[in-house]
Amino acid sequence: MTLDSMTKKPATSVLMKVTAALIERNGKIFIARRKPEGLFGGFWEFPGGKLEPGERPERGLERELAEELGVEARAEEFLCSFPYRGPNLAIELVVYKTFLLSDNIRLTDHDEVRWVDPSSLDESAFADPDKPVVRWIRARHQDQEPQED
Repeated sequence: MTLDSMTKKPATSVLMKVTAALIERNGKIFIARRKPEGLFGGFWEFPGGKLEPGERPERGLERELAEELGVEARAEEFLCSFPYRGPNLAIELVVYKTFLLSDNIRLTDHDEVRWVDPSSLDESAFADPDKPVVRWIRARHQDQEPQED
């Protein structure tokens, strides 16, 4: 499901739930860049997508990762959620700690993926709905850094 298909309702509508995966491995975070065409084209995001009616968020996230990246994944722990209201989109982005069960990535909605250090996340390079997640990750990782006496 593409974000383009979610832009039919005005920003004042009820927030649609959209899931996002926070995938960490060896201290790096997995991000994906949307293809240039379409809503938020060329911007980075935490992959995921829209839930189907009645679908549990974890299951919907796993389904979206299979559809968009061709990978098996396991969504485990709810981490955070952020509302987003833009001119053509109103969503609640629900983020889950997620594990990839395979590494054979097939890009469909994205043109690049990367594993990046949390400290190198550049909020300006991310799609608007994902920017609060970038801030949340950076704050969380700053809190985990050892403090000097």
